[in-house]
Amino acid sequence: MPPDPLANGQTPAVELRGIDKRFGTVHANRAVDLTVQRGHIHGLIGENGAGKSTLMSILYGFYTADAGEIRIGGVPVSIAESKDAIEAGIEMVHQHFMLVETMTVLENVILGAEGGALLSRHLPAARDRLKTFSRDYGLDVDPDAIVGDLPVGAQQRVEILKALYRGAEILILDEPTGVLTPQEATDLFRILAALRTQGKTVILVTHKLREIMAITDRVSVMRAGQMVGHRDTSATSPEELGELMIGRKLANRLDKAPVRIGAVAMDVSGLSVRDAMGVERVKNVSFTLRQGEIVGIAGVSGNGQNELMEALAGMRRFAAGTVRLGEADITPARPLAPDALRALGMAHVPEDRLRTGLLPSFAARESAILGYHNDPAYGRGPLLDWGVIDRHTATLMQRYEVKPPLPKLRGSLFSGGNQQKLIMAREMERDPKVLMVGQPTRGVDIGGIDFIHRQLVAMRDRGCAVLLVSVELDEILRLSDRILVMFDGRIVGDLLPEAADERQLGLMMAGAN
Repeated sequence: MPPDPLANGQTPAVELRGIDKRFGTVHANRAVDLTVQRGHIHGLIGENGAGKSTLMSILYGFYTADAGEIRIGGVPVSIAESKDAIEAGIEMVHQHFMLVETMTVLENVILGAEGGALLSRHLPAARDRLKTFSRDYGLDVDPDAIVGDLPVGAQQRVEILKALYRGAEILILDEPTGVLTPQEATDLFRILAALRTQGKTVILVTHKLREIMAITDRVSVMRAGQMVGHRDTSATSPEELGELMIGRKLANRLDKAPVRIGAVAMDVSGLSVRDAMGVERVKNVSFTLRQGEIVGIAGVSGNGQNELMEALAGMRRFAAGTVRLGEADITPARPLAPDALRALGMAHVPEDRLRTGLLPSFAARESAILGYHNDPAYGRGPLLDWGVIDRHTATLMQRYEVKPPLPKLRGSLFSGGNQQKLIMAREMERDPKVLMVGQPTRGVDIGGIDFIHRQLVAMRDRGCAVLLVSVELDEILRLSDRILVMFDGRIVGDLLPEAADERQLGLMMAGAN
């Protein structure tokens, strides 16, 4: 399509001209043009695999374009690495965090911007700046906490603080609200609006059309590696943008038959879980999960949901309580490992797909059998039948619309949404009795969200008991037959979706109700 015309004749903050990028057989960007005005919040949307993250990674210096030109403030620049982007006034907050887990929050924030060789001389001033940002923007994080010990939501706040600390003129945010409550997202939008008022430029990469409509001035749409449309936000609609993204109309309603609850599939009684430091993260939690229902757990990340799921999946020992799965009683004295739980019919889609869901450096076919690699269907002993595995992976990719459908492609070269669909396919195709899913659509585009939601409802309709953890309240309300709310490691609410709304749930998630 032709380049995006300038809206007001001013020199743009960012111009990308004819950007082209290939990864082997994958043509990620196809002669892409993008113009971003100074002092604007510019949305960039598209399905997973559309090329958005690749384009922004080129702008930030993680990748080098095969062809094309980058202009910053009207001046052609060469961005061969992130250092060049930072020197050009560009900062990026990634969907998958770029933090050193063994360092403190303060050390991560100033990393690369220490201010001199004598670090101790600059730390007090840096600490004061961090406190100011935390207070002014409502992004409270303990500056002395070790990042690896922080929950996902707090790590996201560290990334945002890090970008603000460096004083970027151009800020790229990749799916920034995926771990925030509606109230926290509103606070973030207030921050972005303030940055815009001060003349900063923000590029917001998101799959949430509601966010695009709420905060952006202009939006660009990508599909299959190409730019397919530019719109002033005030002159478009979610329906038009959704159709541009996926190339077809998308149904607004999720068909969901009335719930048919069966026998108890899992019963959790008095469960308590402590972290490696001995801090209690799950506190005396009890609930029942039945066949044929989806139970959603709503809560801000870091309130014990991840520890709860890991304990139920056998990845973390629990300190007290009993979990009854089928006829098996699991206690601190009689724990079961993940493989034993899988043999009992449990499947688990973890919250962090890159850390515990798949192996980014391995081929997709290896991640497609991860955890089930000892299944005799895939070979005998250490000798795997890669022909069988390739055919199995290709079938999963076709059924679950994983793109590109290349079993031998390295996992890191798939978009986040396609990585997620591969993990979902691996677990769902085992026809489990209990399916536990953490953040199923984090970083997934509108078409992928619709697909994943329909697959979860289909599992429920086949009699599977589904335990869903999500920070997306519209997702919880859309899918759940019953909603549990977690705050500070406890269940603080148990209600039906028709008796709840986002405001009420948001307040409960924040411990204010």
